[in-house]
Amino acid sequence: MVRSLWTGASGMIGQQANIDTISNNLANVNTHGYKRQRADFEDLIYQTVRTAGTPATEDTVVPVGVQMGHGVKLADTQRIFSQGSLQQTEVPTDVAIAGEGFFRIQMYDGSLAYTRNGNFKVDSDGRMVTSNGYWLIPDIIMPELFLPDSINITDYGRVTVRVPQSDDPVDVGMIEIYRFPNPVGLTAVGENLFKTTQASGDAIPGTPGYEGMGLLKHKFLEMSNVAVVQEMVNLIIAQRAYEFNSRTIQTSDNMLGTATTLKR
Repeated sequence: MVRSLWTGASGMIGQQANIDTISNNLANVNTHGYKRQRADFEDLIYQTVRTAGTPATEDTVVPVGVQMGHGVKLADTQRIFSQGSLQQTEVPTDVAIAGEGFFRIQMYDGSLAYTRNGNFKVDSDGRMVTSNGYWLIPDIIMPELFLPDSINITDYGRVTVRVPQSDDPVDVGMIEIYRFPNPVGLTAVGENLFKTTQASGDAIPGTPGYEGMGLLKHKFLEMSNVAVVQEMVNLIIAQRAYEFNSRTIQTSDNMLGTATTLKR
């Protein structure tokens, strides 16, 4: 069977994965804290017909070998952790990270996750939580009868509020952020959350604004870092590459058809 049939098929499968990645980026263009992905590819194993350096005569060797490739495969989908633009919201519980770092979240099963989405809320117990009710860690718990519009979060993570009949703000805690030796090794679990892996390394805690950590921006949210124009260009390139690979299959099929008509 003609090798190019399978080579072209691998190319179509690879470009389909590329388009799937691009479509997910475009679907999350307005997701707070979303980090776009990039599909990376690598060539498959080669069939060596003749090895370079093979003796041709007693005094000479073959300068160039003969190798036949077998197509392409998806190597990884790397997440790009570049800074997204900051959008002012005027919501007292919104906070964005300008620079490096993640918020730590405790899920219902007690496991820890990390996010760039600072779209927090205050639950019935006065605790700062995500939109899905997961706790922000370390705990930030508001006092009773606090004034919701009085919440203030400094660039360095200090959280204060006001209570009735008091002119002095009440200190309710400190927001820590975390970074990783290899953030691209984190695994996404949905809901704007990431979990650690052996590749990412352990979370390194820190105070916003110190030791390489980003600053917090109160009443702001970080938008997705997806660039729509760039993704549309990538989509066009992937679509054309898909078509080119389909043409190689069609051409190989025509060649086989020609071979079958040699004897009638």
